[in-house]
Amino acid sequence: MAVTGQEDAAAGFDPLRPKLMRVAYRMLGSVADAEDVLQEAFIRWMGADRAAVREPEAFLRRTVTRLCLDQLKSARRRRETYVGPWLPDPVVEEEEEEDVTLPLMLALERLSPLERAAFLLHDVFGLAFEEVATTIKRDPAACRQLAARARTHVREARPRFRVERERGLELAKAFFDASRSGDMKALGAMLATDVSVHSDGGGKRPAAIRPIIGYDAVMKVHEYLAGLFRKNGSKLVRAGFVNGLPGFVTLEADGELQTTALEIEDGKVAAIYVVRNPDKLRHLH
Repeated sequence: MAVTGQEDAAAGFDPLRPKLMRVAYRMLGSVADAEDVLQEAFIRWMGADRAAVREPEAFLRRTVTRLCLDQLKSARRRRETYVGPWLPDPVVEEEEEEDVTLPLMLALERLSPLERAAFLLHDVFGLAFEEVATTIKRDPAACRQLAARARTHVREARPRFRVERERGLELAKAFFDASRSGDMKALGAMLATDVSVHSDGGGKRPAAIRPIIGYDAVMKVHEYLAGLFRKNGSKLVRAGFVNGLPGFVTLEADGELQTTALEIEDGKVAAIYVVRNPDKLRHLH
């Protein structure tokens, strides 16, 4: 009977898993934490009176969102003691994600958990404020205010210029070739004057403890790194879109993976996001 109940629960849960994962990951910025939330949601789904649930998707989305709100409290405490810049876990896909790119996810970090939930559920996933209100246990008017405040904070993080898919991948490949070969002239031609580098090692692999800002500083760092790459090697594993931005996955000399994502504005690389923390890369193996 228990096996039958589990199979019945899975039959209703599994088709919704990708949608629920999108909600959880965009709320938390962590693949592992999102998977934990989905596991807990499934356990609660197994224990629910499923015959009485009229809309399983809405029920499970509410469950996942509320679990994420609880999770965000402990996540914020962990990030207060995080070593160096914190970046969300990299999700690498063949196609560009248009709803939530990496800069927007970083902007979401500055919101309160309720603002984040209201913005994502309404502005990204298209839920009516009545459904948002039921999910986060606030009235619709309060949810409208939460989403409006969130919108104000994240407006600047919305991409102003869409990069065509093929052009984005071309720029990522050219950036990889120039940075690894030491072609500083080609690399410099790609960078915006106010370019920045954000590298997340989490204290577990070497990475800059603070963002590197400005063309000269970024060029100096890449000139140094190019020498290491030529000496020790850095192998391209795949190109794609890393959290919605053109980028690539590499295998570095220490045997660990690394992701690089490029924020492009007006045809120039405006920001470079590098994830080196091995805890955030396990799912890519």
